[in-house]
Amino acid sequence: MILYSGHEEEDTHHTEGVAFMLSHEAQNALISWEAAGPRIIYASFKTKKENIKLNIIQCYAPTNDKDEETNEDFYNKLQILCDKLKEKDMTILMGDLNAKIGSDNSGKKSWADRDLAT
Repeated sequence: MILYSGHEEEDTHHTEGVAFMLSHEAQNALISWEAAGPRIIYASFKTKKENIKLNIIQCYAPTNDKDEETNEDFYNKLQILCDKLKEKDMTILMGDLNAKIGSDNSGKKSWADRDLAT
């Protein structure tokens, strides 16, 4: 089973989107799930420990070069979702939290280039 959250418009193929791929065991443990826009998906699972759920949030954050409104909208949605979760439950937040990959590394230092003496 695949649970997907992403764009529904036809002209936005291959942009944003997050998903879970569930095994049969995970499908049987699934309590609920929510698509929170094209960048956030949440699922809640039963655990063997009574009255404790496992919450998993998978997200794909916008990079810092996106406009401020896009970034604020994403982090506001993520905060609202996190605020709904009970503290006693286990929660895993995972995904791409604002990474940018590419060959343009101008002005950036690698870990090996750092001055460890300071």
